[in-house]
Amino acid sequence: MAQHTKISATAHYVPEKKVSNDDFSQITDTSDEWIKARTGIANRRIATIENTSDLCIKVAQFLLKKGKISANELDFILIATMTPDYLMPSTASLVQGQIGALNAFALDILAACSGFVYALALADKLICSHAYKKGLVIGGEVVSKLLDWNDRSTFVLFGDGAGGVLLTSDNKSHVLAEKLQTDGLRADALTAGELPLHSPYSFSKKADSYLKMAGREIFDFAIRDIPKNISAALQVANLDVEDIDYYLLHQANIRIIDKIAKKLNIPRSKFLTNIEKYGNTSAASIPILLDEAVSYGILNLGSGQKVMLTGFGGGLTWGSMLISL
Repeated sequence: MAQHTKISATAHYVPEKKVSNDDFSQITDTSDEWIKARTGIANRRIATIENTSDLCIKVAQFLLKKGKISANELDFILIATMTPDYLMPSTASLVQGQIGALNAFALDILAACSGFVYALALADKLICSHAYKKGLVIGGEVVSKLLDWNDRSTFVLFGDGAGGVLLTSDNKSHVLAEKLQTDGLRADALTAGELPLHSPYSFSKKADSYLKMAGREIFDFAIRDIPKNISAALQVANLDVEDIDYYLLHQANIRIIDKIAKKLNIPRSKFLTNIEKYGNTSAASIPILLDEAVSYGILNLGSGQKVMLTGFGGGLTWGSMLISL
């Protein structure tokens, strides 16, 4: 019998410290009106004592509790992040150890703001292979580690947080379509965490580890390529835009979401958002939004509702997965 992937639980966790646009106006030349008008962001959460693994551990613990399973039942843990605690060990390894999931293998997925969708696609293949039955997919970020707090064009956009899902095997197909894409020729449009060459044989070069973004280029990429990607996923599933109950896009900028909805001729009400509360949390944005929608009763696990999950960001990477809940 075929084995398929099912979302059995959702969860999220954000740091306690809330930073508003007005807070930023005290330290730089900006205002609540300026930020809201250009991004839709009003607040974001900033980690002060927690690292990425700490946020992901909280989510993992919530997922185990909600799913009513023990950690030793997990077969894998995938963490989507561009802000790991270390380059080595992986953040996923830290989570695996701290929750006691000693039967699970663990690894990080680096695909920036597309990371959760990429990791979910990989997890689906693991379960469909029949080799694995239960696993966690978590998107977690402490983007504040990468920000230049003198660069108003970037630091007002981002926040910290984590969200994820518990996946289990099922005899019914829930993943209806996927379309993952990458364009490394445009990689320079969004970069962070550069590591310098460092050996007795290499020239000295100062690394620029801060997040750098070509804002206009990324904006144009999103409104040009993402509608095509969503349409391609719909074509794979042989469905039309109106067949989808809700679209959960990466929360990068409210104007991007508005323009994508208009391009696809989809009612804006079908695009769920929470960017006003959290800003851009990179790989965490989609699972945080998903869990909030479940918590509010907008989405119901086991209902058969069709949702499109779409991420886009550094790499450049982008991709969509069409899920039946």
